[in-house]
Amino acid sequence: MMKVTTLIENNKALGMGKLVAEHGLSMHIEHAGKKILFDTGESGAFADNAAQLGIAIDQVNMAVISHHHYDHAGGLRRFLELNKTAMIYLFNRPNGEPYGKFLWMKKYIGLDEKLIAENSERFVFLGEDQEISPDVFILTHIGRDFPIPKGNRSILIKSEEGLEPDKFTHELVMVLKETDGLVVFTGCGHQGILNMITSVEKSFPDTLIKAVFGGFHLMALPPFNFMSGTKADVQDLGQKILQRVPGHIFTGHCTGSHAFPILKQVMGDRLDSISTGHTVAV
Repeated sequence: MMKVTTLIENNKALGMGKLVAEHGLSMHIEHAGKKILFDTGESGAFADNAAQLGIAIDQVNMAVISHHHYDHAGGLRRFLELNKTAMIYLFNRPNGEPYGKFLWMKKYIGLDEKLIAENSERFVFLGEDQEISPDVFILTHIGRDFPIPKGNRSILIKSEEGLEPDKFTHELVMVLKETDGLVVFTGCGHQGILNMITSVEKSFPDTLIKAVFGGFHLMALPPFNFMSGTKADVQDLGQKILQRVPGHIFTGHCTGSHAFPILKQVMGDRLDSISTGHTVAV
């Protein structure tokens, strides 16, 4: 049995008044005797929440960063201060600097490269699919069988040629294998949740996906919490997820508060939200 605790998400679970919520995602996972940190949120608040929840960050065995955006890796400095041994796994760097765009305004949304350089011995950049620990798999090659989220349009890469759309080749999927199936962690799902699920299916044929955790990036311009795409788009996505995932789906963060109730209408009790302080056993 796996235990997943959401240390940081955009909202707080009921009865978690002392915890801090922020626009970001961080999850603590207990799996097969290992403690895994998946993303670190926007700041070091994930660690404060962990302490209140009785979770020791210094005991984490490995950390995985889903992609090179601040709201998933902004807490890396705090993690390195508290944990002196765990390796941190990422996909290769993007082909330029990630920026978010709104009208004429542009903001750097990437990682603290100076911090990584100062602690280079702690970071492992993966270029291929890899089993980083027994039954802990990182998938780096995600196909494009389905469209990517429309909310990606405001996220760019700055290279020598100028600004261009981010292709999200720095985003990975984490898959944990248990005796009764797979548990998938998606981070933000910029490459499309259906593409991620399809990649898992291809890597683990005939293996049940018993749960999915993470964001689906159905939110456009996060500060304003708009929904990207139409209601029909979201309904269709929910139906397709149900067809491909026989298990339970837990989502939040960049899925957005407008898209979630639409998904819930389609997916019913197969879908639940995650929020800061939320713990579930799967």
